Amino acid sequence: MRTISGYKEIIADYIENLQINKKPDELYDPIKYILSLGGKQLRPVLTLFAAEIFGSDYQKAIHAASAIELFHNFSLIHDDIMDDAPLRRGHQTVHEKWNVNTGILSGDAMLILAYQYFENYEPVIFKELAKLFSKTALEVCEGQQMDINFEERNDVSIDEYITMIEYKTAVLVGAALQMGAIVAETSEDNKKRIYDFGRWLGIAFQLQDDYLDAFGDMATFGKKIGGDILENKKTYLYLMALIKGTKEEKERLLELFSVTDVPEEEKISIVKNIFENTKATVEIQQQIKDYTQRALEVLESLNIENTHKEELRTFALNLMDRKV
Repeated sequence: MRTISGYKEIIADYIENLQINKKPDELYDPIKYILSLGGKQLRPVLTLFAAEIFGSDYQKAIHAASAIELFHNFSLIHDDIMDDAPLRRGHQTVHEKWNVNTGILSGDAMLILAYQYFENYEPVIFKELAKLFSKTALEVCEGQQMDINFEERNDVSIDEYITMIEYKTAVLVGAALQMGAIVAETSEDNKKRIYDFGRWLGIAFQLQDDYLDAFGDMATFGKKIGGDILENKKTYLYLMALIKGTKEEKERLLELFSVTDVPEEEKISIVKNIFENTKATVEIQQQIKDYTQRALEVLESLNIENTHKEELRTFALNLMDRKV
């Protein structure tokens, strides 16, 4: 049994050697490009690990893991288009390197390729994987639409925001783990609990991503720092600053998120200062810890070996403190 980090090399090699030798090149080259950028590959790693902790060979889960990674990258291509993001993993985004139309179409092709990987499983497992995948894919789209809707609203609540990131990010982490459990044909109780572990951890992961977007290091984070601020995103930091801030801080924050004539670096600097002065940064760090703790509580109830629990516990705690 490998450690979680041990599966990273396996899935990275497998994804790198995927044979996508189809035409036209203009459709498939962008797919090869974004996959070549690597990234954390967190979700497929979890799929492989989950299959083995529930008694299966990780190789049986490689196709489900590949489907998860293809879907995740499909969503990134489309997210980058909607956000007009220039960088992904420190490199040009697909729509910047090619164009928007190519990004949309190549992303669509990735989604279809992802579904095809489930065809490698026998009918019963195929049906269960496809059902979970479809449910998750729809929830990710719902979360993305909520995120877009929030840009036009000034009354977004913290609870609404948590629901949005649960759908947009966390459900895919839960699904990645549950797919490994499905392939291993473990109990329904184990499938549900491992999904919940991933869902809570996924919320903590996204909150940490929100924090790093404002306060991370571009060299390690791989994206422009302050991107969410420039896009006027109603992140947890923003919403908490509105709750905790003084009248003057609230008014300044609302003003900065409603105008377009403030120089980018000046806007980022002012907003980050407000986040820090209102202790929104402290609140988000506490929430990251709280959601990680929820995940760890579910972990304790799983019917798996203690060595596997310890590996997942270490993984969760490391994820909470990540810088990338």
